[in-house]
Amino acid sequence: MSHPVMQILLAAIVALPLLGSAAALLPAPPGLRGRSPEQAVLRHGVTVTGAVLALAVALAAGFDHGHPARMQATTDISWIPALGIRIHLGVDGISLPLLVLTALLTFLCALYSYGSPPRERSTSPKAFVALLLLLEAGTLASFAVLDLMLFFLAFEMVLVPMYFLIARWGGEGRERAALRFILYTVLGSVVMLLGLLLVGIKGGTFDMVALATDNGSKLSHTTQIVAVVAIGLGLAVKAPMWPLHSWLPDAHTAAPTAGSVLLAGVLLKMGTYGFVRIVLPVAPDGAHAFAPYLAAFAAVGIIYGSLVCLSLARSGAKGDLKRLIAYSSVGHMGFVLLGIATLTPTGINGALFANIAHGLITGLLFFLVGALKDRYGTSDLDRLSGEHGAALYGKAPRLGGLLAFGAVASLGLPGLAGFWGEMLAMFGSFRPADGLSRPAYLTFMALAGLGTLLTAAYMLVVVRRVCMGGNGTETAGHKPGTPPVGPLLADVQSYELVSWTPLVALTVLAGLWPAALIGLTDPAVQQLLRGGK
Repeated sequence: MSHPVMQILLAAIVALPLLGSAAALLPAPPGLRGRSPEQAVLRHGVTVTGAVLALAVALAAGFDHGHPARMQATTDISWIPALGIRIHLGVDGISLPLLVLTALLTFLCALYSYGSPPRERSTSPKAFVALLLLLEAGTLASFAVLDLMLFFLAFEMVLVPMYFLIARWGGEGRERAALRFILYTVLGSVVMLLGLLLVGIKGGTFDMVALATDNGSKLSHTTQIVAVVAIGLGLAVKAPMWPLHSWLPDAHTAAPTAGSVLLAGVLLKMGTYGFVRIVLPVAPDGAHAFAPYLAAFAAVGIIYGSLVCLSLARSGAKGDLKRLIAYSSVGHMGFVLLGIATLTPTGINGALFANIAHGLITGLLFFLVGALKDRYGTSDLDRLSGEHGAALYGKAPRLGGLLAFGAVASLGLPGLAGFWGEMLAMFGSFRPADGLSRPAYLTFMALAGLGTLLTAAYMLVVVRRVCMGGNGTETAGHKPGTPPVGPLLADVQSYELVSWTPLVALTVLAGLWPAALIGLTDPAVQQLLRGGK
């Protein structure tokens, strides 16, 4: 595909959700209203996100897969000459999979919301669709821009729509969860902005490609150390790295289904993408100095997330299934951070693979828990597994089968997407980059291996309790006098099947054919570690 066509495709992918967001707030044209104006605006959301997905697939098809390390579909226009800020867009093998994943998950969320409109405390689907599209525009821009200041603007742009999605359409404790989310991420972003400004001013440009090519040659060792601390803190909050993760479980538990899917599937990836795109190539000395600390925090996060999940999964703990999956994200993103911290092509490729796998698998799990909550009015594990609980294999076998599939994919079963990223991250830890302590990284690898065992333990407990039902003793979580949960009436609905099938298919495809994704990322990672040369 010719370069001008690719340019237009990428610019349209970023701009279309913004235009769609503004259009969602306008009155629907008479011909499109149908019987319900609410359905018309939800249909508008499906149409716009579907068009963005089609453009993203076209971009992927036109991408020169022979040269994935080269920036393609580039647009470079001067925007604020006084500050040297340019509208610089482009994609390579690192950002293209994340761009397509974002477009896919947002489309599936719009489709799911059309079949099951967000009912909680609001009769304004216009605002819901507008915020969903604004969120998509910000996340797509984060993966497409190549200017540090534009990256910061896109990074911040997603916070407001996510805040309102949680605060307005969320469940119990939504205001507190939304406030914690915005406070943590904004405080992290303020520190990150200082780091980005330092890099831009000392490096003489805000252009990410030029800075990566310089490979830190214009930045002193001290500047690199300060920049990595500042930028890394902002990215680590979003990633979420232990111990900066505490906003995440509340946000996930309170968020509506579409919000949870996008938060786990897309927003967390912006943090880890920033580490790979900005920190590693722009400040390599600083990254090398802090890599062991990042790896240590990642390893602790893997164990911590798994132990909390085990605690939530046990009988009588009143564990919330959404909260459990949120904590599992802390563990899974720990593998991504560990892979990045090895500073090796193997580890970073594993991190990028685990990013995509986590988006697919955890997105599916949040869809499934949302469906369970819609049917039952609760995601409390004790009630779902109590005497009159879900027992999905008997009452809704397709839903039970999908939940079991999501669980075994999440625990890293070979042949599914979750396996490769975690394995490559541990391979990278086995032989980290020169100058890093091998005994320390072997310890981190052992902790990560223990984390995979703990993940298998809690996921299988969840499947046993929710899919197979209680054993008569698991009603301990009930308060006397509370009504038991009623029988599950509906198995997988047609709109749910359409929304979830692509995630299942891609999880299997990525597990059986990992070379498709690693072939894209590896040349780009190799070039990135050489300093863009």
